[in-house]
Amino acid sequence: MNIKTYLSEKKTLVENALGQFIPPVEEPFTNHLESVHYSLFVGGKRVRPILCLAAGRAVSDDSAIEEKLLPIGCALECIHTYSLIHDDLPAMDNDDLRRGKPTNHKVYGEAAAILAGDGLLTWAFDLIAGAGDSYLSAQQRLQIIQIIARAAGSLGMVGGQALDIENENRQFPFEMLRTIHKNKTGALITASVLAGAVGGNATASQFSALKQYGEQIGLAFQIVDDLLDVTSTTEELGKAANSDASLGKATYPSYFGIDETRKKAQEAVALAIESLKEFDQKAEPLRQLADYIYSRSN
Repeated sequence: MNIKTYLSEKKTLVENALGQFIPPVEEPFTNHLESVHYSLFVGGKRVRPILCLAAGRAVSDDSAIEEKLLPIGCALECIHTYSLIHDDLPAMDNDDLRRGKPTNHKVYGEAAAILAGDGLLTWAFDLIAGAGDSYLSAQQRLQIIQIIARAAGSLGMVGGQALDIENENRQFPFEMLRTIHKNKTGALITASVLAGAVGGNATASQFSALKQYGEQIGLAFQIVDDLLDVTSTTEELGKAANSDASLGKATYPSYFGIDETRKKAQEAVALAIESLKEFDQKAEPLRQLADYIYSRSN
């Protein structure tokens, strides 16, 4: 398979579904929904929903599994987008650019940006609760809600962001950096894989293997983000380069240097792929997605 073609096709699938599922811009909530649409449809790789679809495909023989998982994938993208809107706020990382365009609060103001994030987060669980109606069982939906809520909350993404802010301009052990990365970035990526596994009726052993896969690609994703922050330009990234250093954040390159950091990203990708050794060709997109996460340029 050609990973670029695969990503392009699945991205289109996800974006068409987002257009279908997200409320249109209309009265009386016009301004609020414009702010929501601005960040949700400004671009992005759609990695998390694609991982969800790919994990479902890896464990299911149902030819319609991707269609059944699209509401879940869209919910994951809503949560990811909310996290970016809030992450960019002046009280957080205070960024002016996201995906090459002004951040939400720069266009609509801080209050509107906060509410856009709030709206996306809550809409995500509306999507999951009604996911495909008859496509997924109530038990599957409940399990997926729990997986994603835990990953996105205080013991996952939100907690990781809190630790990240608390530890700016501080010296701390490397283990704390791993904890921040595992939660701030890795938790929702792992949840994306596991949500697809549940939707595809994974066995216990498949679920365990996919959990290992998700944890390793989540780690690799953040290590590569750390690398790109110091090796790419603002134009390449679509956001401010060298922002980690300007905010006093510890990163893998600050601990290990660029070359050793690249090796650690490669090691995480190799472990992710190794965790799929018992899977057949239906898991090939997951294997190539792991390589893509390492080789991406933004």
